[in-house]
Amino acid sequence: MAEVRPSPPVLRVALLGCGVVGSAVARQLVEQADELAARAGARLELVGIAVRRAGRRREPGIDPALLTTDAEGLVERADVVVEVIGGIEPARGLLLRAMAAGASVVTANKALLAEDGPRLYAAADAAGVDLYFEAAVAGAIPIVRPLRDSLVGDRVERVLGVVNGTTNFVLDRMDSTGAGFEEAVQEAQSLGYAEADPTADVEGFDAAAKAAIIASLAFHTRVRAADVHREGITGVTAGDVAAARDAGAVVKLLAICERTAPTGDGDAEGGVSVRVHPAMVPREHPLAGVRGAFNAVFVEARSAGSLMFYGQGAGGEPTASAVLGDLVAVARHRVVGGRGSSESAYADLPVRPMGEAVTRYHVRLEVHDRPGVLAQVAQVFADHGASVETVRQTPLGGEPGGSAALVVATHEAPDAALAATVEALAASPAVLGVTSVLRVEGT
Repeated sequence: MAEVRPSPPVLRVALLGCGVVGSAVARQLVEQADELAARAGARLELVGIAVRRAGRRREPGIDPALLTTDAEGLVERADVVVEVIGGIEPARGLLLRAMAAGASVVTANKALLAEDGPRLYAAADAAGVDLYFEAAVAGAIPIVRPLRDSLVGDRVERVLGVVNGTTNFVLDRMDSTGAGFEEAVQEAQSLGYAEADPTADVEGFDAAAKAAIIASLAFHTRVRAADVHREGITGVTAGDVAAARDAGAVVKLLAICERTAPTGDGDAEGGVSVRVHPAMVPREHPLAGVRGAFNAVFVEARSAGSLMFYGQGAGGEPTASAVLGDLVAVARHRVVGGRGSSESAYADLPVRPMGEAVTRYHVRLEVHDRPGVLAQVAQVFADHGASVETVRQTPLGGEPGGSAALVVATHEAPDAALAATVEALAASPAVLGVTSVLRVEGT
């Protein structure tokens, strides 16, 4: 007589949101039902999809019978809630309601985690459920779990990331084709890489939220989006990109999270610096080769050394891959017991202001082409404690005694000192104008 195997348990899955990512999650839950059940130890039954308008036309493969506008009722009858609607509310209220009702949560909501992550962690702990969010940082790229689990026995010193596909595409097109910013943004929109309103991407808000999550995990310290110094790419010109090319570099919007040295005033453990801004990256650095709308995260740890995680950082299918990975992990815990990692904020390191961040500047000036100018410029740097590494001067044409381009690369110094140097240069009678200023990272 053939052995009769018991049927696997069934876990009820509620999905909040049916946009690009939500639709991909819903399709894959149906198409991969048997494989997911084998991996999770339970059948993952999609019991409803909360949407704002149930009558709206959806992508093929979405069962209209699953659509509901009663999100609150849906989360209270689920074992696992998957949230992909984004934003702060109503997402926060729904997830807190779900956990209070005993449901584990999988979310891709970077804005909410960066704004109110500790509250979500506390709610998960109080209810004894899981909170997973791999898809919140870099789409299909596994970076949350390596930081939260794989590297927990190591000391992470620095994380540099290209974590926004839209801005990386724009800057890559400016570098490879010579396009201006507006032209590159329009191309990104036409290809579906940028929203009709790209503000969250090009002004760095998206990357700043991801940087806050990365820093919180890497340094066991609570970091919110408001703690992150943020500069977007709207001020990056074709001239800036060309200047980087001449210096053997590319311009990237970087998320930079790093430990800082102790200040000597009783600060034995140092602090953390978390910032998002455009920067020149030498072409030989691994992040310089991240092209198009791809993402990459470069981790430097004390024992593990340098690690790089690369792949598609956005889009329906890639992000759904990360969501389903979390869903399987959560389902296993529901079946066999146990929980995933909770918040680790024991270090409680201070977040240092941008002025204390140590960086390098690449400055392009237009100066009078006459004797003594170089000495005047060098004196400005010296007055502000900024050391010059290299100087290159090129006449800009015209009559003798006209103007010249002066390109100065600095050694490392606090950002406040370098910024004050640039301000003083702009006011110097030897300088006709500051034409380009970019930080240099990855050296």
